[in-house]
Amino acid sequence: MDKPGKDQTVETTNNHKKMCASGKDSEKQPITACLVSAAFFSALGSSYLYGYNLSVVNAPALYIKAFYNKTWIERYGEPVGAETATLLWSITVSIFAIGGLLGTLAVSLIIKVLGRKGTLLLNNGFAVIAALLLTLGEKAGSFEMLIVGRLIMGVDSGIALSALPMYLGEISPRHVRGSIGQFNAILICLGVFTGQVLGLPELLGQESRWNFLFAFLAFPALLQLCVLPFLPESPRYLLMERRDEAGAERAFQRFLGKKDVSKELEEVHAEARAQNNLQTVSVSQLMKNPAIRWQLITVIITMACYQLCGLNAIWYYTNGILREAGFAENILPYITLSTGGIETLAAVVSGLVIERIGRRPLLIFGFSAMAVCFGLLTVFLNFQDRVSWMPYLSYICILAVIASFCSGPGGIPFVLTGELFEQSYRPAAFMIAGTVNWLSNFAVGLLFPFIQEALESFAFLVFTVVCVLGAVYLYVILPETKNKTFVDISQSFAKINKIPVPSPVHEMELVLSFKPGKEVTNGKAAHVVEMESSF
Repeated sequence: MDKPGKDQTVETTNNHKKMCASGKDSEKQPITACLVSAAFFSALGSSYLYGYNLSVVNAPALYIKAFYNKTWIERYGEPVGAETATLLWSITVSIFAIGGLLGTLAVSLIIKVLGRKGTLLLNNGFAVIAALLLTLGEKAGSFEMLIVGRLIMGVDSGIALSALPMYLGEISPRHVRGSIGQFNAILICLGVFTGQVLGLPELLGQESRWNFLFAFLAFPALLQLCVLPFLPESPRYLLMERRDEAGAERAFQRFLGKKDVSKELEEVHAEARAQNNLQTVSVSQLMKNPAIRWQLITVIITMACYQLCGLNAIWYYTNGILREAGFAENILPYITLSTGGIETLAAVVSGLVIERIGRRPLLIFGFSAMAVCFGLLTVFLNFQDRVSWMPYLSYICILAVIASFCSGPGGIPFVLTGELFEQSYRPAAFMIAGTVNWLSNFAVGLLFPFIQEALESFAFLVFTVVCVLGAVYLYVILPETKNKTFVDISQSFAKINKIPVPSPVHEMELVLSFKPGKEVTNGKAAHVVEMESSF
């Protein structure tokens, strides 16, 4: 193909601009049942199980410890020592985070082989195996089965929290990408709430029924196995990594509910042309690339703040504050249901408004509001022994912290990780984000008891500082990603990364200079460009 003339380049560029401008029409498209079903059922067998496992061990904790002691007596003829009992229980709780880290480190390889949907389907196998081990451990007289089951469930969660946001971000039209991405956070909160409800004494929170709490894990996994195979794979994955344009077109048609998906296919082709290569990059390549340096820093800081902002510490104080307020011990489980209810409600509201307000304002508001509430909570905790009604204000602050967290910081970091990186960088980016997430989770569990012992109620001032720093960083660095293509988002960081942004004319000259079917690998693109299908 000869080099295009100036008139041809300008005309084609104008057509390309019209095509991009027509993206506004997509905002009028209704959300299809296929898209909602894919979002719900993929999250049901993934993030829902993660949330459920965060709360499910609280109710049967005393019964599980009694089972450990009983098993120890049967094996060794004497009760388990206090230090050994504490160690066994600590391992049971903390090994979940270790499994999560292992799952995160493995997810990039699994996704490369099986794709997004295939990875989610395979992950259900881990959930079913974990459910069997956790359920049958008591009957087998083996506390090791419970520990291994928690480890495997952690692996399941580590894979889920990377593969699911990736899948949701890639199947969603950009005008609802945030709302669909928030299915991840909503189902996490719903899972936490379900664990709290099923753990009530009237349901499964009894000595004779606690193992059924773990049997429940298999139900969402099996339900996803029955439904997800009939829903499409990520069209971006099919087109950019599998080179299956026909499959990508069919997937777009089902997700969008229309036959003409040429604009969506062209958007993916444009993203492919803008990338240096279409081969999935490694973590080391991602970290060395200056063009995405600040995207990576942003994801690391946001994900660290997600875990270090102090929400986990809130659960430590909730029951104590309720006791100080004069609530009877036997009704505490029912009152603490309000925390799970507030979580779920705030996450749903965030999903409904995220496309109107944007990711950046919700994140900044969430961290800022948490900082204010932590400051007030510190004051209230120090005066609750002197004023009879002060514990009620403390509990209101706790609910406000939870609502602030779930309004933005509780789900948007996962959405951002998918949005800030283009296709070839995404698996490695999620591996890094997941690693930061699980290491920060482990650090909070390890260090908070010491922080609380040293600072007592002033421990929340540490989390106030974290929230303030996170809000300031996001205000200064993070651009808004609402309703932008992945290429547009990458170009938003070009200035801070000190990378020149190519002009539209230059991009179009580059595209028109390619021969149909020829693979290009010199700098700006590595994609098999078929001009007839792209324009």
